[in-house]
Amino acid sequence: MAIYSLNDVSPTIHPDAFVHPDAVVIGDVTIGAFSSIWPGAVLRGDHGSITIGERTSIQDGTVVHTVPDSHTRVGSGCIVGHIAHLEGCIVHDNALVGSGSVVLHRAHVGQWSIVGANAVVTNDMVVPDNAMALGIPAKIKEGFNNREHIEQGAAWYVANAKRYRDTLKRLD
Repeated sequence: MAIYSLNDVSPTIHPDAFVHPDAVVIGDVTIGAFSSIWPGAVLRGDHGSITIGERTSIQDGTVVHTVPDSHTRVGSGCIVGHIAHLEGCIVHDNALVGSGSVVLHRAHVGQWSIVGANAVVTNDMVVPDNAMALGIPAKIKEGFNNREHIEQGAAWYVANAKRYRDTLKRLD
C-alpha cells in the first residue's frame, strides 16, 4: 500500500483496518478499526487532519482532503460511495455519502443521513440527522430514515474487508 509521512507526520492505521494496496494515504490521517479504504481512494492529510472512524468504508476512487481551516472527519459506521469527494467537512456516525457526490468545506452530514449519488453539499451546508441531500446544489428532504439499509451496508463492508485481508493475492 502507498502510505506516506509528510513533514514527519505519519498516518495512524488501526491493525484491524484494511487499506487496499492501490489506495494512497498521506500525512495526518487516522483510520479506525474495521474500516476499509478501497482501490484508488486517496486520503491526503496535508493541510489538516483526516479522521475515519470504525467500521467505515471509503470506496474506490474517493478523494478525502482537508483545507487549512477545516479538518475532515468521517464517523463510525459510515459508507462513502465510489468516486465521492470529501473536503474539510464532517460526516457524522452512520451516514451514507453516495457515489459521485461532493461534500465541501465546513459542511456537516448528520447521523443516519444520506447524501444522494452525484449530489453536491456546498460549503457550510448542514444536512440534519435522518435527512437526505439530493441534487446540485443539494436540497434537503427531512424525515428520511433508512437505518437498516445503512447498518447492513456498513456490516457488509466490514465482512468484505476481512475477506480481502485474508485472501487478496496479487498475481502479476
